[in-house]
Amino acid sequence: MTRTTRARGWHLLTAAVALTALVLQLVLVVEGSAVLVDDDPPGLGTRLARFVAYFTIQSNVLVALAAVLLTRDPQRDGPGFRALRLAGTVGITVTGLVHFFLLRPLLDLDGADWAADKLLHMVVPVLAVIGWFAFGPRPRVDPRAIAVAFAWPLAWLAVTLAVAGATRWVPYPFLDFRAEGWGHVAVVCVGITALFAVLIAGFRHADRRLTP
Repeated sequence: MTRTTRARGWHLLTAAVALTALVLQLVLVVEGSAVLVDDDPPGLGTRLARFVAYFTIQSNVLVALAAVLLTRDPQRDGPGFRALRLAGTVGITVTGLVHFFLLRPLLDLDGADWAADKLLHMVVPVLAVIGWFAFGPRPRVDPRAIAVAFAWPLAWLAVTLAVAGATRWVPYPFLDFRAEGWGHVAVVCVGITALFAVLIAGFRHADRRLTP
């Protein structure tokens, strides 16, 4: 089995798992039975809008798109792809870390909710990061990709806080400034921003040092 064949197989597995997790979570949201939907869930339109507002969902979508493209061509390149791959890989890494340290202790799940949670927050991050290090392609990290990968979470954070101010709904409890206070939220935001900066720097360093 050639390296290209192994790479294509890994990216196909990553895409399949990410898409399965996204569809499963979407079904739960539509049914109103997902853990992150209120006990008295809002209308379907609001539930769907909230679904796409989660950073977890967005990062899984980016990983799935990049994995599909890499399944077709494991050596894919281009400005748009570079930004997509770096943003998705860094974003899904943050998703896994934040879930493990901040959200996992708050959750008590079972059944389909448990399965969706584990796929989105643990399995996909592991597959994506292993795939990035094991199969590349590289070098693919350039200043434009770095700018996009850093701008996306900052824009997400700004929009999320604006929506929280207007609707009182936040996707994650650590961003609830009404319950936690602005000081706590500011510390969390600075910490997560610093985590993004460190991860982007780390992926860039590895992209330049590891074998192409």
